[in-house]
Amino acid sequence: MSTLILSLPPTPPGLSTQYGYTLTADGHTAQRHALAEAALLPETARPGEVVAVVPIEALSWQKVQLPPGLPLGASQQTPRLRSVLDGLLEDRLLDDPAQLHFALQPGAQAGVPVWVAVCDRAWLRAHLQALEAAGRRVSRVVPEFAPGPTASGVPEVSAIGSADEPQLILCGLGPDQGISVLPLTPATLALAGLGSAAGGDAPPTPLRADPAVAELAEHALGHPVSLHTASARALDAARSDWDLAQFELSSNSRSRALRKAGGALSALLYAPQWRAARWALGVLVLAHLAGLNVWAWQERQALAAKQASVRSTFTQAFPQVQAVIAPLEQMEREMALLRQASGSFSARDLEPMMAAAGSALPDGRIPTGLEFTTGELRLRGLPLAPQEEPVITTRLRAAGYTGRLDDGSLVLRAETAP
Repeated sequence: MSTLILSLPPTPPGLSTQYGYTLTADGHTAQRHALAEAALLPETARPGEVVAVVPIEALSWQKVQLPPGLPLGASQQTPRLRSVLDGLLEDRLLDDPAQLHFALQPGAQAGVPVWVAVCDRAWLRAHLQALEAAGRRVSRVVPEFAPGPTASGVPEVSAIGSADEPQLILCGLGPDQGISVLPLTPATLALAGLGSAAGGDAPPTPLRADPAVAELAEHALGHPVSLHTASARALDAARSDWDLAQFELSSNSRSRALRKAGGALSALLYAPQWRAARWALGVLVLAHLAGLNVWAWQERQALAAKQASVRSTFTQAFPQVQAVIAPLEQMEREMALLRQASGSFSARDLEPMMAAAGSALPDGRIPTGLEFTTGELRLRGLPLAPQEEPVITTRLRAAGYTGRLDDGSLVLRAETAP
């Protein structure tokens, strides 16, 4: 599924505000990435979605424990839940909770500690409205970095920012697996116990660095780092389970279901972790196609053998026929000619059909008229009772005919070909 990932600037939107964007078809590889104003952003191919990434400096994270029994979930984000969050966070925030936007972590449960993302409501709403006015309606809002277990299961360390203000982002560290934002210096690296900066024999800690601060990170760590661009961070963020568009910013259930289904289909078609499954599915489909082709070939061979057997039987019985085109029809004609030559009757002739009707009818029932065509005899003027019909049809079936009552007439047909 085509996805346009937009990085929101930390300042409110203006006439010349530019958004960093990444366009991807599979959610893992960037097709294009650049900076553009809202009206000049590329469009996604249908079906597609637009994902907004909230930078780390625009978010704060709070951990709270919701009261037991409080209903949660996308359909339960009611004013009651919002008022509960206001009461739990009021003493921890510098701003008025009414001016802030809250979002719960995915799979939040009452009675256990959960993470709550907090950002300026007016700032976020202004960016979403500016993008919607430009024809880029945001369907999901995700954080650039989020607390909790990392995708790899091990702590992740990232260096971002500029050469003037480099920052160190620590994710998945500590017992609560929160996020730490520190200045990128050898002292902070040593304080966090990272790599060679901490001294001792500790192995070098993997660190992903933005190209703008890669040299500073290598100097501070004392060993090479892997490059991780803003576009790659946006792709990572868009694949997370987070969605900050909650409460008054939440989408309807239908949009969420379509987005989830599209994301699952995109992952199945393009995600690297599903590559083995895709190969297995392809091999299975090819094996089934090969099996169907073999079965069809065997059926064709069996049909050809039966047709050859019919032709052989026909040519042995009627050697005078040179060209065999429709053996069954030709055999019927030849049999009719033989009967005519010998003066014998077939079951489709009048005499045998009259004899079968006479033996099947009750005593004393004589028709007032009859109509005959080859293979069918209609006897008119037979006053038969409905209960007599089963008896007559049973007797006719034993003689090789079918019979039915039709408006005071008895109609006989030969069941078999002559």
